[in-house]
Amino acid sequence: MNTRKLLLILALALLIGVFFTLDLARFFSLDHVKNQQAAIDAYQATQPGLTAGIFFALYVAVTGLSLPGAAILTLAAGAIFGLMWGTIIVSFASTIGATLAFLAARFVLRDWVQGKFGDKLKAINAGMEKEGGFYLFTLRLIPIFPFFVINLVMGLTTIRVSIFYWVSQIGMLAGTLVYVNAGTQLAQIDSLKGILSPELLVSFALLGIFPLIAKKIVAMVKARRVYAKWPKPVRFDRNLIVIGAGSAGLVTAYIAAAVKAKVALIEKHRMGGDCLNTGCVPSKALIRSAKLLSHIRRSAEFGIRKAEADFAFAEVMERVQRVIEDVAPHDSVERYTGLGVEVIEGTAKITSPWSVEVITAEGARMLTTRSIVIAAGARPFVPPIPGLAEIGYLTSDNVWALRELPERLVVLGGGPIGSELTQTFARFGAQVTQVEMAPRIMIREDPEVSALVTQRFREEGVDVRVNHRAKQFLVENGEKVLIAEHEGQDVRIPFDAVLVAVGRVANTAGYGLEELGIPTTRLRTVETNEYLQTLYPNIYAAGDVTGPFQFTHTAGHQAWYAAVNALFDPLKKFRTDYSVIPWSTFVDPEVARVGLNEQEAKAQGIPHEISVYGIDDLDRAIADGEAHGFVKVLTAPGKDKILGVTIVGEHAGDLLAEYVVAMRYGIGLNKILGTIHIYPTLAEANKYVAGVWKKAHTPEKLLAWVERFHAWRRG
Repeated sequence: MNTRKLLLILALALLIGVFFTLDLARFFSLDHVKNQQAAIDAYQATQPGLTAGIFFALYVAVTGLSLPGAAILTLAAGAIFGLMWGTIIVSFASTIGATLAFLAARFVLRDWVQGKFGDKLKAINAGMEKEGGFYLFTLRLIPIFPFFVINLVMGLTTIRVSIFYWVSQIGMLAGTLVYVNAGTQLAQIDSLKGILSPELLVSFALLGIFPLIAKKIVAMVKARRVYAKWPKPVRFDRNLIVIGAGSAGLVTAYIAAAVKAKVALIEKHRMGGDCLNTGCVPSKALIRSAKLLSHIRRSAEFGIRKAEADFAFAEVMERVQRVIEDVAPHDSVERYTGLGVEVIEGTAKITSPWSVEVITAEGARMLTTRSIVIAAGARPFVPPIPGLAEIGYLTSDNVWALRELPERLVVLGGGPIGSELTQTFARFGAQVTQVEMAPRIMIREDPEVSALVTQRFREEGVDVRVNHRAKQFLVENGEKVLIAEHEGQDVRIPFDAVLVAVGRVANTAGYGLEELGIPTTRLRTVETNEYLQTLYPNIYAAGDVTGPFQFTHTAGHQAWYAAVNALFDPLKKFRTDYSVIPWSTFVDPEVARVGLNEQEAKAQGIPHEISVYGIDDLDRAIADGEAHGFVKVLTAPGKDKILGVTIVGEHAGDLLAEYVVAMRYGIGLNKILGTIHIYPTLAEANKYVAGVWKKAHTPEKLLAWVERFHAWRRG
């Protein structure tokens, strides 16, 4: 704490201490003011300016120090100065005093509060930046909220001083008028309760509701402005139209049908979207076959003298297609039609906020609807690297068409998709070079996670090239070559095929967003608010097309909010909850995470403690030949509250589920430690890491006394 803050705290403490030590509060009682009214009136008659100045300064001091007595002083202002001047004096004095208290709280405490609770206050800070004045105005209008508390709490937020001052001045005016007016009749007032009659309290309550009503009116006016040029149908064919039949679209349509809404689901390509056809399902099927091969190669570790695998890559890829076919009925037209969803195979284009044109094999159709949910998904991002388009490339969209294993494969990208496919193709026997421009692969994870995965990759023959930036692709003497820059030097990497896995970009073109003027973010996703609404309140977006997390399970999570809000707003709507989002990267060893990891906590300045349990010590992992990895838990200092978990090891994604539930429902490590876990299972690692935390928080002093107690009992 710097010297200025310390001096301010000491000064405030001294002034407040003097106030209570000398019992100055007795001068701010209703009886005292009434008894001294005649003397004050006489002094005011001879020294009006000085009386006003002294009163003004006294009022500023009381409110600035958050001392009791402001209400009595407001009454006194009415008795001494009358309604008009009393209101003017109190209005400015109370606002200046409130602003001083606000600034004191901000100067002394805000940095500490924001540093300690910054992650939890992000939404509040964003709300204060956007609508802080409105919330403050609402609080000022309702007298049941102590104004001194509002002053101090607002100082801890990011609301601007100028907004705080003027909103306070206006917001407190109604209450000031009531009290000053009552003060003009001071002789007839027996207590402060007499001022706030039931009728007056009801009036204040209605006054407090007014800003909420005003906000609704403003929203309606904004909506009318947005919708002004679009003719609204008198009747609608449907309650909801969903564009895109990936995870977000399927779940949205399912929920709408479940609550008996009339819903149409439009898909121009294949039901199930990327997850079923080019993402989660095929990749996990391929990973499973590759893992079997890796186990066969490790047969000696399991006491098997010799084991060999005879396989054809084409047959492995055919199995991937069979897995897709086996899962496909879950997302099929037949299933969703049976659920009550109208499934339309065709290309959609939003032509107005309430209409969608669909081009089908039979021709064009125009549909009308109350609401629309955009679930158009995303596609692989292909960077504009010179020569890439000319030599041809693979992505996570078209790699599943391969039937011949590339002898030499370059994988561009060290993220989840690039890393999963790097290891998988290497296990099938390809010579894989993974090229990543960052200092390490899986850059979003903690460094030791990247190191562990990189070590495994290299042990399995992968050439991991970090700090390599792809500059150019070319063909030399019939051979494909990547020119990459590393530490200022050009590096030549020959290859037979290249797989581009450097991220995904939302599908935002071709279905009417441009024509309707619906904006996109700097990340090229559809811009939505906390309710998943776009520029038009009846048009929503969910899934990869809007982010912020491009996971299948997150898309399904968002779909619930999009569906419910689209169907039941304005009666009820819900803010999307991103508080506990888990994910997993299916490399070997598997990596799973929920909440903060260590590098994020440090970057955000969030205090934390770390507990780590090495899975190499776990009985089941040893028996399975998978004794590697760890469970790493971040907790609040001195508490068992879980801030985040990273698990590296066999079935990490499955093990993480216990922590997802724990974080979602506020369960701490103590309760996990007190829960029976089956022996021998990998899940015991979750209990053991809780034990690591407990051991670090052993009450040593108490145990010393217990040791003495046991010694005494031994005699």
